[in-house]
Amino acid sequence: MSKDEKINPNEVKNQNNEAKKMNTSANPKKNKDKDLPWWVELLFVQIGLPDKLLIKILKTKKKANDLIKNDKKSLITFLFFIIALAYFFPVIKHAKNKLDCEAVAKNYIIRNKNTIGINKREIKMLSTNFCYGGDEIYEIENSKI
Repeated sequence: MSKDEKINPNEVKNQNNEAKKMNTSANPKKNKDKDLPWWVELLFVQIGLPDKLLIKILKTKKKANDLIKNDKKSLITFLFFIIALAYFFPVIKHAKNKLDCEAVAKNYIIRNKNTIGINKREIKMLSTNFCYGGDEIYEIENSKI
């Protein structure tokens, strides 16, 4: 080999860098060929559901993601409202049941017991006492109709 034919090390490095750049452009194509998600594989490949359904599911998923990104504040407010309703529902239901019990007990006392000389407040007190397990209602005599 003559001195003219010697390879310059800088040229070799440049050629290697160019080759690497060319190879990196091919790598994203390989990354795009990822495996299908497990649920797509199961439902649409193995079971054989129609492709139209997959398209609808993917569109809905994209719309949901866009909605979550754009309307976070309103979604958080809505979620807080639903949680508040779920928290207070048992309390409201218990109060309603107690009021219904008092109304039924009051009607029972008026119809079946001798309520002469007992005012409305005392009847309400007796019905409340009965609903909470009291037995003062049995001290009133039965009416003879």
